[in-house]
Amino acid sequence: MSITHASPDTDASLLPEYGLESTYRAVNGVELHVVTAGDPDAPLVVLLHGHPDFWYGWRDQIGALVDAGFRVLVPDQRGCNLSEAPDGVDAYRQSELVADVVDLVHSEGRESAHVVGHDFGGFVAWNVALRRPSVVDRLGIANVPHPTVYRDTLRSSPQQLARSWYVWFYQLPRLPEWLLRRNGMANMVDSLEITSNPDTFDEATIDRYRAAWEHTGIGPRIDWYRGFRRSEQPPNTTVTQPTLVCWGEDDIALVTSMAEESIDRCEDAQLRRFPDASHWVHHEREGVTDALVRHLSGGSSGSQVG
Repeated sequence: MSITHASPDTDASLLPEYGLESTYRAVNGVELHVVTAGDPDAPLVVLLHGHPDFWYGWRDQIGALVDAGFRVLVPDQRGCNLSEAPDGVDAYRQSELVADVVDLVHSEGRESAHVVGHDFGGFVAWNVALRRPSVVDRLGIANVPHPTVYRDTLRSSPQQLARSWYVWFYQLPRLPEWLLRRNGMANMVDSLEITSNPDTFDEATIDRYRAAWEHTGIGPRIDWYRGFRRSEQPPNTTVTQPTLVCWGEDDIALVTSMAEESIDRCEDAQLRRFPDASHWVHHEREGVTDALVRHLSGGSSGSQVG
């Protein structure tokens, strides 16, 4: 296992203006670095990042949520940045990632919370809502489909199968780690820049991402994808919690049709589509933050097309 409390360059000090605090929480047998903000007694929101992200991926939403009266927890998920990176692919199955979130909510003395996820963090958020529905009050998703929709679309859509090439590549032993480490992790940088609109990530931000990747290394992040392939399907397919899906329609990795199909898997859901926005829609459109605040506050997210 690898764990560090040493290098503070990617902790809460990255956003000093928000009064954030870096904490470490023992959850589900691992220690997670968790950035916290807001009144400890306020309604709780958990924000889950994806790949190749870390807690800092929610920098555009944290302040707005605190200003709206929420308590915010933003973990580095296991294997990322300053959190512990357990060994073995099975440590990164969806069941383990879900258990991390459940225990994180309980570490605040709460039984439930609003849960929001982007990219791989969105898959975790969907799975928490489906596997442990009592833990999720309201669900927010940015650019990742309902897991059943993703599975079914992979089977039926050659276009989506081609777009998901990297998922299959990551199943190979050792080669993905070697490729992503070489040339100063240039391929990891490419994964940010190719999947986003121009100027979404400036050079200073990319340097922060490089520092985060160096803490636990590349291997655990690849094991997310290997563990995902080994994960059992959720026992339920219908999401019962009020759900908001925000979708950048220029996502090069995911076909847009999955957004509407994901809404059909929810009892009470709204879809906000953002034309000309990429996979990183929550950085590129302020309307995502506004819609999340309204949704988590119990209101309407507004019109469907952002």
